[in-house]
Amino acid sequence: MTPETTQWVRFAEEDLQGAREMAARVPPLRNLACFHCQQSAEKYLKALQQELGLVVPRTHDLESLLDLLVPHDATLAPLRRGLQSLTGYAVQFRYPGARATTRRMQAALRHAERVRRELRARLGLPP
Repeated sequence: MTPETTQWVRFAEEDLQGAREMAARVPPLRNLACFHCQQSAEKYLKALQQELGLVVPRTHDLESLLDLLVPHDATLAPLRRGLQSLTGYAVQFRYPGARATTRRMQAALRHAERVRRELRARLGLPP
């Protein structure tokens, strides 16, 4: 892996660890957990883009990041549904008004964990 890819992976791991810790608190910090799930998925997608030598865009839209990867690896396409739900967490729960439920938080964690597993496999990293 390139040094830049390694940095993306490290940041993705930190975000996912933060999400896990926020979810485990009593009471859980659901908004923060959802935000960090989105951030982890975003950084894993960008890590693979970096490794493939693609331009890494400045966007939080996970579907558009996936669209850049699918031509290089069509087996990533099934991640789309989970990424759709995670994309909104980049902003949705960062401002007053919306609150994440425990169910949404748990789903966000599952989606982020799946992205992690799939992208680490493509980067040649252990699960």
